[in-house]
Amino acid sequence: MRIAQVSPLEERVPPLTYGGIELVVSLLTDELVRRGHEVTLFASGDSHTIAQLKSVYPRALRSDPTIPQFDAYELLQLSQVYEQAAEFDIIHSHTGYMALPFTKLVKTPTVHTLHYSRPDSRDLFNYYRHQSYISISNAQRLGGPEANPLNLNFIRTVYNGINLDDYPFQAQPQTPPYLAFLGRLSPEKGPQHAITIAKQIGWPLKMAGKVDALNRKFFESEIAPQIDGKQIQYLGETDHATKVALLSNAAVTLFPITWSEPFGLVMIESMATGTPVIGIRLGSVPEVIADRQTGFVCQTVAEMASLIPAALELDRRVCREHVLQNFSVVRMVDEYEAIYKQILQEHFLLDGTVAPTGLEQAKRASSEPVRSQKHHTSP
Repeated sequence: MRIAQVSPLEERVPPLTYGGIELVVSLLTDELVRRGHEVTLFASGDSHTIAQLKSVYPRALRSDPTIPQFDAYELLQLSQVYEQAAEFDIIHSHTGYMALPFTKLVKTPTVHTLHYSRPDSRDLFNYYRHQSYISISNAQRLGGPEANPLNLNFIRTVYNGINLDDYPFQAQPQTPPYLAFLGRLSPEKGPQHAITIAKQIGWPLKMAGKVDALNRKFFESEIAPQIDGKQIQYLGETDHATKVALLSNAAVTLFPITWSEPFGLVMIESMATGTPVIGIRLGSVPEVIADRQTGFVCQTVAEMASLIPAALELDRRVCREHVLQNFSVVRMVDEYEAIYKQILQEHFLLDGTVAPTGLEQAKRASSEPVRSQKHHTSP
């Protein structure tokens, strides 16, 4: 298949530090190339990929302080993608709602993975509700506690995956033990609750993550005053190696979110190293954590704190095996391949025209069962 992967321009692919979407796009893109597909990645110019890279700007927009507004470059990128739409069998957008107005202008089908959605974009999504959408958790479709579901044409839920080779297993945590928190330092991610838990049980807490301009006031007023460099430590926005060390050496990773997060990549990254996760029952948390096996799914912050001793008794090998079986990059790409073939088959039947070579290949492949490949990484 000839596939266009469209990534947000805010971070490079793969990200140097923060960037869950860009990490998933990187893994998906390169694995598709390894499977013999002709893939073009539309991303920032400093991205690294084995696919063909096309970009409208030489570096990730967040790394350039001269660009306060990203919209112009995002629209320029999508213009480039859809001007070349005839060169692709399918376009896979990871840019939220930005691509929607372009989709009806071309014959090439687009599939949209919704890594996030904003309440103010619901009317736009509703207008384009018949597009092909992929959710990254079943909870994402429900719309969160406000019970305002996204009534879209969801083809399937595909959980994000990671390459377990990038997350070495660690059988025992560091001593003395500490708690880990990894994520954007914002109210909805709950770093304030992680600090509360650490102080309640008297354990050290090591935190890492970026601070956006939008969350600077929150960080400076609620988080920074509690960072003493001893019990409460802030490591900044870390690279991959530092992130893995933070998670793998921890006794427990805390995920005390206050919003219905569609998918928390931190949870599977932590469990891949063997470290159990304790999270709040919101969004995808009950789908990602195997409750009482790889961590605990809790109703309150107080319950999270009370279950830390029990988390220490969990088998860290079970945590890794859970990720291997359910959240590997191989499984993720298997499922995306099947979706591409399904969409192309339906598009070919509806269009009724002679399909180009890529579509013919997809049509034949769609009649074959998708064989899930096992990723036998040793713990």
